[in-house]
Amino acid sequence: MSGAALGLEIVFVFFLALFLLHRYGDFKKQHRLVIIATLLAWYLCFLIVFILPLDVSTTIYNRCKLAANSSPAESNGSYVTLAPSKQKCFKPWSYIPNGIMPIFWRVVYWTSQFLTWILLPFMQSYARSGGFSITGKIKTALIENAIYYGTYLLIFGAFLIYVAVNPNFNLQWNQLQTIGIAAANTWGLFLLVLLLGYGLVEIPRSHWNGAKRGYLLMKTYFKAAKLMTEKADAEENLEDIMEEVRKVSESIKYNHPLRKCVDTILKKCPTEYQERMGRNMDDYEDFDERQNSYPSEKSLVKLHKQVIYSVQRHRRTQVQWQILLEQAFYLEDVAKNETSATRQFVHTFHSQEPENKIIQYFYTPTVEWYWECLLRPWFYRVLAVVLATFSVIVVWSECTFFSTQPVLSLFAVFIQLAEKTYNYIYIEMACFLTIFFLSICVYSTVFRIRVFNYYYLASHHQTDAYSLLFSGMLFCRLTPPLCLNFLGLTHMDATISHKNTQPTAYTSIMGSMRVLSFIADGFYIYYPMLVVILCIATYFSLGTRCLNLLGFQQFMGDSEMTSDLIDEGKELIRREKRKRQRQEEGENRRREWKERYGNRDDSTRNRVAHTDQKESSFSETNTNRPLSKYTRSNGRTERDRIELLQDAEPLDFNADSINDDPLELDSGR
Repeated sequence: MSGAALGLEIVFVFFLALFLLHRYGDFKKQHRLVIIATLLAWYLCFLIVFILPLDVSTTIYNRCKLAANSSPAESNGSYVTLAPSKQKCFKPWSYIPNGIMPIFWRVVYWTSQFLTWILLPFMQSYARSGGFSITGKIKTALIENAIYYGTYLLIFGAFLIYVAVNPNFNLQWNQLQTIGIAAANTWGLFLLVLLLGYGLVEIPRSHWNGAKRGYLLMKTYFKAAKLMTEKADAEENLEDIMEEVRKVSESIKYNHPLRKCVDTILKKCPTEYQERMGRNMDDYEDFDERQNSYPSEKSLVKLHKQVIYSVQRHRRTQVQWQILLEQAFYLEDVAKNETSATRQFVHTFHSQEPENKIIQYFYTPTVEWYWECLLRPWFYRVLAVVLATFSVIVVWSECTFFSTQPVLSLFAVFIQLAEKTYNYIYIEMACFLTIFFLSICVYSTVFRIRVFNYYYLASHHQTDAYSLLFSGMLFCRLTPPLCLNFLGLTHMDATISHKNTQPTAYTSIMGSMRVLSFIADGFYIYYPMLVVILCIATYFSLGTRCLNLLGFQQFMGDSEMTSDLIDEGKELIRREKRKRQRQEEGENRRREWKERYGNRDDSTRNRVAHTDQKESSFSETNTNRPLSKYTRSNGRTERDRIELLQDAEPLDFNADSINDDPLELDSGR
């Protein structure tokens, strides 16, 4: 079992990252390198979070083993442990042999740093570039990242000069490595506290508000009004871009040197626009360089970039609008079914996607009614209380984790109590729940934030390549300081506990932060206390109010703008609901018509086919009969024609209806 736990977690985390990436990315349309790079970044960050509790339990066992093998005098001097006669070391079920974890952390950490500082920024600029060749995209990416790389080198140079000027330090490779790690972790910790302060308050509050049906419905109406505005803006922007593409396509003919670039742009356009432009284009006209002024390649690169962005935005708003409609319809159904006497959930519209038969068997309308109308609100309230309790513990521990005598950090107290009894299952579960909650608070904020239209993680495969790569960069920069902060909260970091004990394998890879004392003893300890101020600001929605004052409409219950947008969204949802009801009624009428007259139509067709077959056989036999018989049968058919003409209704004659043009006659008919 020593390596089984590590292997199982490696496999599980891979499929978890793959599932999340499939939810937000699009494997069919996006470039494979973008998918692989984002998957690797997410996978490494999630892997660090899941493997770190195993490192903690293995370190505690190694400390016990070292203390048991040492004498009591050495135990009081080198290791702060009990005497060997008073303790017994039990190997944990998830024990990892020595030498594996340092290599594992070294590979994972430096791979993630290479991704976040070098590869992902370059791929981000490459994916956003509108160049028509690989060389052009690489050149654009290098130019855009020159300032970015220069800024990082400037920060690293400042730390290097500080160490070189200080006479107490001798420049060595390990110290230079520590300076680089410190610079990266300082940037990550600065952003980590901002995201953590928001998530510690917003996650419990969102679950508490999730139990309020009226609140969710009003917020959905508000989102519908905002999304409709964004959807209309995306459609208008796409129309403008397609008009420019049409003009360029008409001006640059088939034998122009830049025609290949225009064809590349046309392939990125929606299908209906491609067909429309293809009908209105005459490729048999030669271009004349003297008479017309043609766009340059640089302008075509810019247009190509705009086409990619506008098409992606238009597609995303269309999908999000359909998802929001389904959510609004479902919340309205929940509000109607709350007063149902039959206690069976009734949907206004049937699901457009085929449901699983197993889910239909167990999740019956009665079970759905009890869950949605009775159990789910209480479940969300209890979950919100539990999450709020965790948030309070985290805030308290962030403000007191530097105190070692007495130990005030609650997470450190829990780990030390379990360490005395060597209850490794409890240690790993406590560590996992702690770092998992911290990760949820930070990572969920990354998934929620939106930087205008440049960075936005949209579910249902609607996230563009730029946002996926940017999220991978954020995860790789936030995860190492998050793990160091967790080790500080549990006093597993020797820099915080001030004990000469064996460090964890993860801390040994990070190096001793004593090289930069003002960071180790100042910034890393006192800066996390700002999470209290950020939590208070998030609780009173100060950021939301500031954005609302700047003109960015936010959902606020006491705002007139919010009320107007809610009314507008309610009217939009009502309009879409009537439209879908008319569509379903039309489909039901057509289905009833087919069920009622389908057999009759089939029998009529069979009768007509049988009659035609008889007439054809009759005509064949008549060719071999005498002329008199043929004349008699012809007279019989003539009498049938006369009877049919007598049964027909007379037509009114109108001289104005006579027209020699057959097209106009067809249209009039």
